[in-house]
Amino acid sequence: MTSRLQSLSLKAMPFADAASADLPMGQLLRLSLFQVSVGMASVLLLGTLNRVMIVELSVPAMIVALMIALPVLIAPFRALLGFRSDTHKSAIGWKRIPYIWFGSLWQFGGLAVMPFALLVLGGDVVHDIPFAGEVLAALAFLMTGLGMHMTQTAGLALASDRATDETRPRVVALLYVMFLVGMGISAVIMGVLLTDFTALKLIRVVQGAAVVGIALVLIALWKQEHVRPMSREERAEPRPAFSEAWRDFMTGGRAGRLLACVFVGTMAFNMQDVLLEPYGGEILGLSVSATTLLTALWAAGALIGFALAGRRLSGGSNPYRLAGAGIVAGIWAFSMVIFAAPMNSNALFFAGAGVIGFGGGLFAVATLTAAMTMPATGRAGRGLALGAWGAAQATAAGVSIAIGGGLRDWVGHAATSGQLGEVLNSPATGYSFVYHTEIGLLFATLVILGPLVRQSGPLTPTERGTRPMGLADFPT
Repeated sequence: MTSRLQSLSLKAMPFADAASADLPMGQLLRLSLFQVSVGMASVLLLGTLNRVMIVELSVPAMIVALMIALPVLIAPFRALLGFRSDTHKSAIGWKRIPYIWFGSLWQFGGLAVMPFALLVLGGDVVHDIPFAGEVLAALAFLMTGLGMHMTQTAGLALASDRATDETRPRVVALLYVMFLVGMGISAVIMGVLLTDFTALKLIRVVQGAAVVGIALVLIALWKQEHVRPMSREERAEPRPAFSEAWRDFMTGGRAGRLLACVFVGTMAFNMQDVLLEPYGGEILGLSVSATTLLTALWAAGALIGFALAGRRLSGGSNPYRLAGAGIVAGIWAFSMVIFAAPMNSNALFFAGAGVIGFGGGLFAVATLTAAMTMPATGRAGRGLALGAWGAAQATAAGVSIAIGGGLRDWVGHAATSGQLGEVLNSPATGYSFVYHTEIGLLFATLVILGPLVRQSGPLTPTERGTRPMGLADFPT
């Protein structure tokens, strides 16, 4: 009976079949802690800090958007970082760990100085140096973003290296779910800690997150990479050229259009990242604690999107059609957020935030599923493939954040100054314009996606696998 119960409990675990002889469940769960660290930093950059800067510190939304978009300057280099970790040479034999470790150090350094930079930026600290706040805050955000991108790209590649061909999709899926779990838990904890906002609490929370993040990475990396010492001759051999590896990846056939679809679709889903919490605070009158919970709702919606994608993909559904379903869900979500202001409905606002996560999660799962199945030659390693998809997504997120903040300030100022007429003379007009722009981008993504749907075979499920596809099978 005991053995049967143990067997049943293992089968009931969502990621029980992600483990293998080379990567046992204990080591896999420990390795996934680096994703929790990155998720925690993401909550700070995209959720808590943008609300604090705009509402509590009265920093213009355009400056906040540019600050949050700065880390994405590193995003286009994710493919290069992944490729460098593919071909890294050292006497010890490490390939991924140096990139993960130094990435965590950059993230720690950025978060350590960030609260002081924000207080200078907000005017709480008196100084005579021109643009000191802007420069310090920009450096802090840039350091944090570099660390997040480096840690996540090399960490996912390390997990893929240690997994078998059969378990690799489920291992990478577990890591992404842990990223969402880290975001959700961190959002709740930070929301509680910042219920009564003060500058001292801001310093404690952000610097505490820096310490916890590097501690999690230390635990995650212990004895994770199997090393083979390299001889002097091996280290002296020239590395493969990045341009050749990238050419191999792009010759997959539909890679260019798919990356364009990912770019535009991600812009559509992420333009509101810097505005959703300030929208709840300024227009609906929600507290810092209440608006921070929006990130948790987004993560919950994304997990539901993964569940639907897994069920449909297990039946052989077309991944491009699933991506289209995610886009349609996003159109509904932004419509709900828009109508929350005139209806003064907090429930509709929170529901819209959850559906944004659902649509974005469904879109992300479907497009990366398609990307993972594209043919490529041996030069395009796992680090390059994961980095290329992450680069397209992260670059689009940063560009959209900067555009979203600028549009909100420009249109909002025109509306409140009476230039757009009496009907639109409201602080909500700037936010609403951005949400309508996102709906337009979602329709543009559908246009880009159309040829991929036609070229990829039947739209409906054609055959089922030998076993159901559960949560453990989701790609990231």
